[in-house]
Amino acid sequence: MGYACPVCDDPQQDTTHLANHLAFQALTHGDDHESWLDEHAPGWAEGGPADLAPRLEELAAEAEYEVVFEDTAGGTNADTLYDPDLQGAVGGHGHDHGHSHGRSGDDGIDVSDLDPEAREIVDEARELTREMLDDERGE
Repeated sequence: MGYACPVCDDPQQDTTHLANHLAFQALTHGDDHESWLDEHAPGWAEGGPADLAPRLEELAAEAEYEVVFEDTAGGTNADTLYDPDLQGAVGGHGHDHGHSHGRSGDDGIDVSDLDPEAREIVDEARELTREMLDDERGE
């Protein structure tokens, strides 16, 4: 069970992940995600995921996915669901599809087409994610 992004239908584990997805897309691309947030969740940029997530619960459709989310994988943590060193996710689906991704970080996000401000946002998101994962591991 999860939530479908109301803009692009990408599956998200919960409303916190959905809030992060919507905000990240809006901030980095300024596309339909930003328009949707502006219309359905005014002031979304002023808070964080903890402020936005509860608002999304009423707005996003709950959906069932045949995808392994970390909370349904029998105690598996996010580091083992996708390990870039193993070239794939649990279940053996590799992510090397023979196309170039340009300049990217360890997470595979292509930042080559982004302007400096957007690159800074991606770098900050990467750092916050590292900190969050370190906190979860107790490091």
